[in-house]
Amino acid sequence: MLVVENDLFGGHYSCLVCYWFLYAGIMTDDLRNFLELNLPKVKEGKKAKFSLGVAEPKIGSHIFEVTKIPCQSNEFVNELLRGVRLHFERFIKDLKPGDLEKAQLGLGHSYSRAKVKFNVNRVDNMVIQAIFLLDTLDKDVNSFAMRVREWYSWHFPELVKIVNDNYIYAKLAKFIDDKSKLSEDKLPELTDILGDEDKAKEVVEAAKASMGQDLSPIDLINVQQFAQRVMDLSEYRKKLHEYLVTKMNDIAPNLASLIGEIVGARLISHAGSLTNLAKCPSSTLQILGAEKALFRALKTRGNTPKYGLIFHSSFIGRASARNKGRMARYLANKCSIASRIDCFSESGTTVFGEKLREQVEERLDFYDKGVAPRKNIDVMKAAIGSAENKDTAMEVEEAPAVASAKKSKKKKSKSDTAENGEAEDKPTVNGGAAGDAKSEKKRKKEKRKLDQEQAVEKSNGTDRVDADEQDGTAKKQKKKKSKDEELQDASGMKKKKKKSKGE
Repeated sequence: MLVVENDLFGGHYSCLVCYWFLYAGIMTDDLRNFLELNLPKVKEGKKAKFSLGVAEPKIGSHIFEVTKIPCQSNEFVNELLRGVRLHFERFIKDLKPGDLEKAQLGLGHSYSRAKVKFNVNRVDNMVIQAIFLLDTLDKDVNSFAMRVREWYSWHFPELVKIVNDNYIYAKLAKFIDDKSKLSEDKLPELTDILGDEDKAKEVVEAAKASMGQDLSPIDLINVQQFAQRVMDLSEYRKKLHEYLVTKMNDIAPNLASLIGEIVGARLISHAGSLTNLAKCPSSTLQILGAEKALFRALKTRGNTPKYGLIFHSSFIGRASARNKGRMARYLANKCSIASRIDCFSESGTTVFGEKLREQVEERLDFYDKGVAPRKNIDVMKAAIGSAENKDTAMEVEEAPAVASAKKSKKKKSKSDTAENGEAEDKPTVNGGAAGDAKSEKKRKKEKRKLDQEQAVEKSNGTDRVDADEQDGTAKKQKKKKSKDEELQDASGMKKKKKKSKGE
């Protein structure tokens, strides 16, 4: 039995590339050449008298598929490989004691560096960071807004009952500043902020009869600055939400159209990446985010949770209490399909997500009204057809653009040649006049030829029409003759029958 673990590499980069392929379970060309040169050839239809010991069974199966060399991976092979690693310095000449450790360390660093740069997950770590930041911003904005309300309520306590929104309250706290200076002259600005004239009048009347204490100018300035900070944070939160929506539509468009951008981003961040979410079965995806409740139920032998992060979807909220578990199971199934399509498809389309959403809506109607939903095969066939139609439409749109670009290039080339021709014709005035006369003669000749051809075509057309009419009349006469002959034959047959009966 032969044990092959290392290959001769041309350099550091080729070593890294071979390591990448070995990690993926793929045999490189260098490794194939090395095996074919150093191992005896296996004849077709005969068993090999040797076997190749491999540490990873995945690479062993690929070697056997390509080269038909039998491979095995077991504890005995692992022990042999451990011995080879331990005494590796003795097998290779001119290898110093510290060289192997340095090479292993350098290869490990370069591999981890390349793995960080080469991200297969379509940069979904940006979505993970954005959803984490969005959750922290929600908490911070709420706590800061409550602090603004509490702080400004010492000066104007009636404003809390009139305005409920935190962002509008912070805007009003900055705009009003001192309540004693608030008058009816500022009604237009207040209506712009509140969006309601009656509320603006209510704020002005409340400021006149307010029970709050007066604040010093320095305290009011601090309140204004803090209110401005809250406004800036809430505006940044809106921009971050828009960024997350666009990013989710790029990375996982089907999952976003099915369950929403925020819930989809939370599922991706909890799973770790889009590929990890795609690898999860629907039963795991259903309770993703409820791990504590699951293990508590397993420990106490109670009821396991029916849903995790999926609970934030609107579909489960719309379902009745009796059907919430069924709806969560069905929605998790569709989410796992959408995540796999997003992860492994080359072109990003929202067609499959929209069709899956329609299926979930139909399932809701089935639970509520008893309307039978469509089959999954029919829906997927319709989705594939619409996706192909979209691709063809995109190709058709691109084709005229290319044709128009070519036409514009041709026009430019023609205009350039015309300008060059004019430039050449300008110095020879007499030559230009002679050329114009010749061109006029040519045009007259061409016109005559065209007139003659048209006359010939007309005469041919009339002849054809007459011939067609004659053919039509001849055919009609033939049909009439054939009908008369048939009638005569029928009458003759009847007479014969009568004669035979009389006899």
